[in-house]
Amino acid sequence: MLNRSRRLRTSAAMRNLVAETDLRARHLIQGHFVQPQAGSSEISSMPGISNAGVEETVRQVEKDLKRGLASVLLFGVPEEGSKTPDAAYVRDRQGVVPKAVRALKKAFGSDLIVITDVCLCGATSHGHCGLVDEEGLVRNDETLPILAEMALRHAEAGADVVSPSDMMDGRVAAIRALLDQNGFTQTSILSYAIKHAGAYYGPFREAAHSSPKFGDRKTYQMDPRNAREGLRDALLDVEEGADMLMVKPALPNLDLIWRLREAQLAPICAYHVSSEFSSVKAADRMGWVNGDQLMYEHLLAIRRAGADMIVTYAGREAVEKGWVS
Repeated sequence: MLNRSRRLRTSAAMRNLVAETDLRARHLIQGHFVQPQAGSSEISSMPGISNAGVEETVRQVEKDLKRGLASVLLFGVPEEGSKTPDAAYVRDRQGVVPKAVRALKKAFGSDLIVITDVCLCGATSHGHCGLVDEEGLVRNDETLPILAEMALRHAEAGADVVSPSDMMDGRVAAIRALLDQNGFTQTSILSYAIKHAGAYYGPFREAAHSSPKFGDRKTYQMDPRNAREGLRDALLDVEEGADMLMVKPALPNLDLIWRLREAQLAPICAYHVSSEFSSVKAADRMGWVNGDQLMYEHLLAIRRAGADMIVTYAGREAVEKGWVS
């Protein structure tokens, strides 16, 4: 036979020589849930992941950074009793996320990339990602100034990147305008450009205390039946000033990661979300799968589809267990 693909699989060294895709620590962004109070408590549906105070978060990030994990995405868990219909907490300069950003940048400076989630769901009493009127409708345009101010609070604290996940139309433009007006022209925006509504976010909502109290999020998050809609919205985000684009969840949208990669030169991030992480952990505990191998294959598939970076709760394990090149 003239052609034998197996000739290029004869040893680990040969397979490494011709490998098309790699997974490195620099590709991974570790998610953190930061709470106002000291201490930490493991999230029951996300084994190995905890809600942690600022000091505990700094200590964990220091350990991760020494292993090469140099990017974090912060989610704030608001103080008890702080939730209001207008999400006033997100404007507080002494809120948990600005505090955590200041502590991390003081400790690690430019060695660490700090990304912050910008969304109202964790701070609203109703649990939706925008303001809600008397009829229960999420008000898009009225929400934009609050999101922009939230992003500004994070930038003032030292965030390198702000990442709006709310899915309101026009929020990238509103955030970019307010950041620039206040001199934060170097703060990047990683927009959740394609974020589908659905069942993938349950463990996250437990961690962030962000479940909606009524209805669902289908009027502002995307319909998973659609592909062109997501690509259109992603390109609109670039026009509004997004520097990087997020696709969420990752594995159900490998086709969109690929199509967006073909259509856009901006860096692309994929979010390996809580249910993608937790389902592997649950199956591993039952003995049904090799969890480490399957998690690695998840991350590799996302990279192969075209993602430049991956938000994942498995980043720490990847560097600890040597999944990365």
